[in-house]
Amino acid sequence: MPDLSSATHDHPAVVDQPPALSAMRILAAALVCGAAVLLFAVHVRPLGYVPLVLGVALGLVVDRKLGRDLGLIALGQVIISTISLKADLSNVGMLKFTLALGLAVVVPTVLSSRVFHDDTIHFPVRTGRRWDRWQALYLVAVAFAAYLILPAYFLGSGVWQNWPDLDGTGDVARLFVGVNAVGIWDELFFICVVLALLRPHFPFWLANLLQATVFVSFLWELGYREWGPLLTIPFALIQGWIFRRTTSLTYVVAVHLLFDLFVFMVLVHAHDPSMFDIFVTAPAP
Repeated sequence: MPDLSSATHDHPAVVDQPPALSAMRILAAALVCGAAVLLFAVHVRPLGYVPLVLGVALGLVVDRKLGRDLGLIALGQVIISTISLKADLSNVGMLKFTLALGLAVVVPTVLSSRVFHDDTIHFPVRTGRRWDRWQALYLVAVAFAAYLILPAYFLGSGVWQNWPDLDGTGDVARLFVGVNAVGIWDELFFICVVLALLRPHFPFWLANLLQATVFVSFLWELGYREWGPLLTIPFALIQGWIFRRTTSLTYVVAVHLLFDLFVFMVLVHAHDPSMFDIFVTAPAP
């Protein structure tokens, strides 16, 4: 069983550093995580790789372990950037997603544990604790909010068109698999890899803000555009906070998949209004 102690406490190492050194540590992390905006949101390449390199280099100068951990985060982003994140339900498209996103989690994890002999990255599926009442109530709240907000967002803004057309039940099934697979991956990478690597170096609030920057940028390229960041920013921050509170990957994945269930239904409804015609906030045709 992985050691979960690091998931339950803040790591305010940055507070103990001299002001100038603290500023450099923050700048290094901001360059690496902020590069996601260029790589995925603005899609400026190869310019977007420049802050990745500068951030890792600065991190190594300031603190070797900081630079090493930022290097793992940067490596994950580089791997992701090798493919287009535009939704693609073809066999080739789904294979590309599987390989690139899978490697973005596996490679930093293996390097951290096997090469650097560090147990910072872990995936706490079984915590040995039952869910509290607030966790059950929160799932209900997530379902209610998703039911009300997502139809207005996807249909009202037209972002549903960022996903491919659905040609029959086969494509609907592929969409279901894809939406859920990416939802699980989001928590593996952004929470268990990016946030985990940042927390030993920064107070939780700052580490969470940095991981949310990468998270939201990724979702923008995936298709959550227009006023999507008004949803994805708080979602990314809350997911990080919930993981800190529960230390349970299982729970944050459950929250994400519940939310994505409504994403799936709204996308199907957008392509075929006769399906999942249950949304009271869906704009009139």
